Amino acid sequence: MCIGVPMQVVHGDAVRALCRGRDGAEAWIDLLLTGPQPPGTWLLTFLGAAREVLDAERAARIGAALDALGDLLAGRSADVDAAFADLVERGPQLPEFLRKAPTS
Repeated sequence: MCIGVPMQVVHGDAVRALCRGRDGAEAWIDLLLTGPQPPGTWLLTFLGAAREVLDAERAARIGAALDALGDLLAGRSADVDAAFADLVERGPQLPEFLRKAPTS
């Protein structure tokens, strides 16, 4: 299973950036899907590649969810409803392209 991790751009060029995670770890991240990003930008990263540009609030929400998962995996309690507040009382949703009825 792959989990997206928020990382913040430290510096970079047109195709990659040195990014820092919330834990202070740094990694070079491929920017081919997002384009070049200025320092301070938050990115959602998977397997060494940026997949989405995030605002600071969304990066913090994802970080809180990852913290809760880490606590649960370590056998500690976590406030899952708070960590996943955007999902509470919301059913699964189809992507937009699957919601549209095909035209004949």
